[in-house]
Amino acid sequence: MTTKLSVQRFRTRRPDPVEAPAPLPLTTAAAKTPPPATPTPAAKSAAPAQPRVGDRAFFPTDEEDGFAGMTFPTADKPGTKSAPEDIDTIRQEGLTGRQLRMARRLAQKHGLPATSDFDAVWLLRNAGIDPFQANSVLELVSSSDGPPTPPTGSRALTLTPGGDGIQLPQTIKPIQLPSTEEQMERAHFAEVGKIQRDIVARRRKKSLLLAARLFVFVGLPTILAAIYYYSIATPLYSSRTEFVIQQNDAAPSGLSSMLKGSAMATSQDSITVQGYLQSQDAMERLDHDLGFRAHFSAPNMDPLQRLAPDATQGAAYKLYHKFVKISYDPTEGVVKMEVIAADPQTAVKFSQALLGYAEERVDMMTARVRDDQMQGARESYDDAEIKLTEANERVVSLQEKTKVLSSEVEISLISAQIGQLETQLTTERLSLAQMESNASPNQARMEPVKRRITTLNDQIAQLRAKLTENDASGQSLARVQSELLVAQAEVTTRQLMLAQSLQATELARNEANRQTRYLSVSVNPVAADEAAYPRAFESTLVVMLILIGIYLMITMTIAILYEQVTSG
Repeated sequence: MTTKLSVQRFRTRRPDPVEAPAPLPLTTAAAKTPPPATPTPAAKSAAPAQPRVGDRAFFPTDEEDGFAGMTFPTADKPGTKSAPEDIDTIRQEGLTGRQLRMARRLAQKHGLPATSDFDAVWLLRNAGIDPFQANSVLELVSSSDGPPTPPTGSRALTLTPGGDGIQLPQTIKPIQLPSTEEQMERAHFAEVGKIQRDIVARRRKKSLLLAARLFVFVGLPTILAAIYYYSIATPLYSSRTEFVIQQNDAAPSGLSSMLKGSAMATSQDSITVQGYLQSQDAMERLDHDLGFRAHFSAPNMDPLQRLAPDATQGAAYKLYHKFVKISYDPTEGVVKMEVIAADPQTAVKFSQALLGYAEERVDMMTARVRDDQMQGARESYDDAEIKLTEANERVVSLQEKTKVLSSEVEISLISAQIGQLETQLTTERLSLAQMESNASPNQARMEPVKRRITTLNDQIAQLRAKLTENDASGQSLARVQSELLVAQAEVTTRQLMLAQSLQATELARNEANRQTRYLSVSVNPVAADEAAYPRAFESTLVVMLILIGIYLMITMTIAILYEQVTSG
């Protein structure tokens, strides 16, 4: 039973021709045979050309036949035609495909290296075997499982050493051919080995291509970046500064007392200062004061970091934003500033100038709040003071107009006088009544008493009229008292309002003092003694990682697109 091969076999190219083997050794009989006589030139020309051993080489078509690189000697009978003429004659016989295949198999069985089916027929006939006889076919079928037997009459020609002619034939030991199963197994192993070698070669080729792409797209740019960072880049010096924004320690009230001492109390001011120091306004002010653009436009800067002399404000601001780094920590309330320059002293000067700008900005922000609060309190106090002065002026004018210093005092005096007169009137009336009670009253004594009683009544009436009736000036004491009381009440009110305004002014002053912000520097800028930038190794590593990421992203994108296109 023959198992079908699981691997398809391909013939990629024809094998290279092999050189003819060395002449076979002479047999004993051939060695004893004397060499033939040397023919004459006329005989040479008359005799037909005899083939020499090794004049034609045979090449097996399949590697599994087991005869790769082997040649076999052939001999033609004298007077026969050459190989091309015989093969053309065999082609004209009209043999069927079955007969040609049978001849090919029979030639392989007998170890004749035929290059084609017609060549097999020609070789078998030269060997004295008819490929189309029944005995040959039966012999082929019966001995297919065992080693091949040499055909009857198969001969091989040998050359006598030192001679040119063909010697007597001798019997050659038959060649042991492998069985069909062994040939299939060998062919299978040969094909598997060939596939493995092809896979290894393909993998080696892909690995070389991958290494070349990585070198071109990743390695070469990384090498250029390393050359720049290590040899060309200008060394830059860093100056670090840390500061906090604090508020006044005045005792706050309300919700602000809960936030006192925390970073949330001044977070808004810190963020505002951070934004101002990173603004273009701060850059222009720094350029005006210390020449920021001129420093980074100097010839000692490398071409990639140098600022062009005619650069725009946008380009200068990008460079400023790159070399002035400011960050804010909301948990601690600390503002960290790093200023980078080509000279350590210049970096320190830039840091100190930016600190001054930040302090001015903090004072400017709190000054407006303080001024607004104090201005309202001062205006309220001034208005209350003016109104109090006007009320006092009104009281004085009423007193001068009515000739009454105090209505209360005037009323109390008049009331006291009326009381005294009422007492005298009562005494006189009692005296008159006592005199009238006599049987014969003394008229001389009674008349003065009556006149005193009348006078007392008139005086009391005048005093009472002075309290409620208008006098010669047209004003009564009651009206004067009412106007004076109103004026004095207004004075009292204005005094209270003035006192409240004064208290409000003091509160506003305290609040303004509490709104005051102070910029406290915790880390002062110091000139560095060694360059902080560029960080050659870290920067080169970052460049390599970025290039690797870009390369992987592009290759994956191309692979996905190729898969989508091919699958569609």
